[in-house]
Amino acid sequence: MNRQDYQITSWCRRMIQEHVQAGDLCIDATMGNGNDTEYLCRLTGPKGRVIAFDIQEEAVLHTKRRLQEKLSYYNYELHLDSHCHMDQYAVPGTVSCIVFNLGYLPGGDHKVATKAETTIAALEQGLLLLKQGGVMSVCIYSGGDSGFEEKDAVLGWMKGLDPKNYLVLVTEYYNRPNHPPIPALIIRL
Repeated sequence: MNRQDYQITSWCRRMIQEHVQAGDLCIDATMGNGNDTEYLCRLTGPKGRVIAFDIQEEAVLHTKRRLQEKLSYYNYELHLDSHCHMDQYAVPGTVSCIVFNLGYLPGGDHKVATKAETTIAALEQGLLLLKQGGVMSVCIYSGGDSGFEEKDAVLGWMKGLDPKNYLVLVTEYYNRPNHPPIPALIIRL
């Protein structure tokens, strides 16, 4: 394995891959630059469907360009909308995977970032949308200008999930300085 394989997104993708099949429905709750949207589109294939959300028009435009350049098929919906409205776009119990990258748009305005209140509302909706055996990937970024409150709130919320219905896995980059990201997975049992 090389160093890239241990980045937070690579670690989460290895777990996601085990839960997503061609033809599935997936959600990218925080579209950003479209990396996860593209990844989910490739996993679900031409007969699958990916719904992606972001509140920044820049993210939607960048992702649209990326997907048009990199994919030969169209299996996605890009929405300029908050992830806390995802329940309006999918039916409960039908989604194989939901991806969250908390924090701010890489290269974007650090003042525009995910917030605990809307993130937890979206996570709760996501649990209802996940099918049995579905996975929710949550990459928690925190640091000096974003996320400590959100990180604590999200981890506290996860700890309270019913263990009969959900398996929650939280990992740490334990020997990394400067508030390293925290990858977490929620699997619906």
